Parts: sequence; C-alpha cells; structure tokens
Amino acid sequence: MSPSPAPQPAAWQAPADAASERALARSPRAAFRHGIVQSLPFLVVIIPFAILFGVVATEAGLDIAQVMGFSILVLAGASQFTAVQLLSDNAPTIIVILSGLAVNLRMAMYSASLLPWLRDASGTQKAWVAYTLIDQSYALSIQHYERYPRLSVPQRLAYFAGTALVLCLPWMVATWVGATVGQAIPEEVALDFAMPITFLAMIAPMLRTTAHLAACFVAIVAALVLAGLPSGLGLLIAAPLGMATGALVEARMERRGA
Repeated sequence: MSPSPAPQPAAWQAPADAASERALARSPRAAFRHGIVQSLPFLVVIIPFAILFGVVATEAGLDIAQVMGFSILVLAGASQFTAVQLLSDNAPTIIVILSGLAVNLRMAMYSASLLPWLRDASGTQKAWVAYTLIDQSYALSIQHYERYPRLSVPQRLAYFAGTALVLCLPWMVATWVGATVGQAIPEEVALDFAMPITFLAMIAPMLRTTAHLAACFVAIVAALVLAGLPSGLGLLIAAPLGMATGALVEARMERRGA
C-alpha cells in the first residue's frame, strides 16, 4: 500500500524542469538545508503536540525521566499517547505493548517504501534513518525522492537528515517543557488541536491511489465499529485490517495492469 518509487530514469536523461535541475545540483549540505526549510511548517503542530504529551504523561503519573524516556527512546507520538492512555486505564502490560506496536506498524511500511531509495546507504546510515523515521520525515522524504528520482544517495540522506533534525529534536525539547511547566498552561489554551491537524496534514496529500483510500476507509470504519472494545483493542484490530485491505487492493490493481 505504501507509495513505491517510480522507475529511476537513465543517467543520461535530462532533468524534466528547472526545479529538477536545482535539486540535482544541490550538494549534500544544500540538500540538508533544503530538508530543514521544508520541515519548518510542521513545527506549528509538532511543538504543541509534544507539549501536550508531556502534560498528559505527567498527569498519568509518570516522572520526568519516564516521560523523556518515552520521547527519546520511542520517538513516536501516536504510540506514546496510546501507551500512556492505556496505562492510565490500568490496561494489562501485554495490551499496552501490542497496542503500541499496532499503532507503529505503519513504520514497517514506511521502511519498505524507503528501502529502494536508500538501499546503498551504509548500515550506520540506515540505523539513524530508522531511529528518526516518523510520519513527517517519511512524508516529506518520500515525496521528495519520488519527485526527483535521480538524486544521489548522499543527497537523499542529507535531505532526510534535515527533516529529522527539525522534527525530532524539538519534539524531545517540547516534551520536556510540557512535563516540567505544562501544568502552568491555562486550561483554556487547547493544545489537543495539534494531534488531528498533524495527521490530516500528513495523510491527506498521500491518499493518491485507490489502495490508499481503501486502507483509510476500512481502518476508519473498523475503528468506529470496534470503539467499544476495552483497552484500545479496537485500534489494535483496525490498523492491520486497513493495511491488509490496502495491500490486497494494490496487489489486485497490479495484476490487472500486468
């Protein structure tokens, strides 16, 4: 279901337009700066989202070290919120773990989607890409790679590093802010707007194929139908249902096109 890279043109093929020429001419350092610039708008939602997590986690009884452990070691906002909510509901540990894994199953699809573009990266480079792979860094990078398929691996890695720096470091800092001074934020200042806006901004541009739309529809319907299940089990079931639907639709479409 994940967007797959378009066939890379031959080395002699001329760039399609001026934007392609500029992208191909950038040094890795310039590509890094380009990734930084394109990531900046996401801070509008990343920062309040992280502050909100810090507040929610401390209200759930976690201390500063535990809150920061979540944001530094897990580095996945949706699964962090899911885990904290389930811990607050005294859900069994196995349910907390499985729910967090289910929410983050999309990272496996992200990794598979990025592999053709970063196949020639070193093991160390792949490791830090895996660590900093979040929804926003993936969305920006895969769209950039697909738009400019003739970028070199150093250019691709540099662009990804630029997005990761802007998106991941502020997440950790803002989490600390929320955990330490979040209680002083007036209740009328609603921070929870960040969560739905973040995912709408990321998902909407990526719903480009029938497979994506089918996966989204099935996951939403299943989550709503199963919302009454205890301990977040509805989400645990809805996520793989949506992914399986997208994979089946994509496979069927590929067979028809063969």
